Amino acid sequence: MGSPAVPNLTAPHPTPSGRRDLTTLPKAHLHLHFTGAMRPSTMVDMARTQGVRLPPHLLHIDAASMPADGRGWFRFQRAYDSARHLVRSEAAMRRLVREAAEDDAAEGSVRMEIQADPTSYAPFVGGITPALEIIVDEARSASRDTGVDIGVIVAASRMKHPLDARTLARLAASFAGDGPGDVVGFGLSNDERVGSTAAFAPAFRIARRAGLVGVPHGGELLGPSSVREVVSSLAPARLGHGVRTSEDPALLRAVIDEGIALEVCPTSNVHLGVYTDFSQVPLPTLLSAGATVALSSDDPLLFRSRLVAQYEVARDVFGLSDEALADLARSSIDASLASPTRKAAWKADIDAWLAAKPAP
Repeated sequence: MGSPAVPNLTAPHPTPSGRRDLTTLPKAHLHLHFTGAMRPSTMVDMARTQGVRLPPHLLHIDAASMPADGRGWFRFQRAYDSARHLVRSEAAMRRLVREAAEDDAAEGSVRMEIQADPTSYAPFVGGITPALEIIVDEARSASRDTGVDIGVIVAASRMKHPLDARTLARLAASFAGDGPGDVVGFGLSNDERVGSTAAFAPAFRIARRAGLVGVPHGGELLGPSSVREVVSSLAPARLGHGVRTSEDPALLRAVIDEGIALEVCPTSNVHLGVYTDFSQVPLPTLLSAGATVALSSDDPLLFRSRLVAQYEVARDVFGLSDEALADLARSSIDASLASPTRKAAWKADIDAWLAAKPAP
């Protein structure tokens, strides 16, 4: 196999004069998929080692050059599946967790919540229980070594039978805790247009009884009606994405009043063709309504954009001040599933970031 060029993640933009450095702003990264957290260089290295030829659509990703109607879920899922098929060993799984923690540490993340469906990796490590054990064990080790507090979210897939979700919920319950590396939440991912949301309610009840928090996807590919179904059926504490709540002011108010946070991933929205460009992402609408928003990157490998880039969108596209960006970081920590003690310490660090004078 030839040696393809290693695609680089979008580097943080230079900090404008008079503004504080966003890479030093303490923040929580709450919407991050396991395979999607892989470094592009790691993907290329794994492919070369396994003798796998990577498809062009995975090596060269540039949403800006594609018309909005040429983007979308199918293209994304095809790329994700190609990358996931490279993760075929315990060593590969540990490498993904470790490097994700290192990358978040470099961007000022103090909390990272990484979500995974262990069934995707089970065939290569002896089953779903060993797969989750590997993720949890490496998350604990990486938390200790990098200083990033890591929580694990077990996510069922809409593409699979709801009974599979119940099995995952029981497995997640056995690893539940509030320490670094523990399983803290239960999610529902993949194409939200597929299947019946209500059919997954029993799995979420199993998770809740074990103290796990519901964090399903909803409100990106589909609009307000989907959000209502997710909220009524699954009783979430957070919505993965949730940006389409902005289309229904009454729904948005209800979500806010119920204390449901939104994991907003601007780059994902643009890459999947939900919005034509960043200016259409309804972040100002959500913030002005009082929503608890946690900016996140979703799948850095596939979108070539990490967490700091989402804060740069808030700063450069929507004109948010450093004070408003600090509020966004506080909001992300509020929405995290970390302990109150750790949240308080991180918020004090945000206050210190804001109190410091920006570099000339």
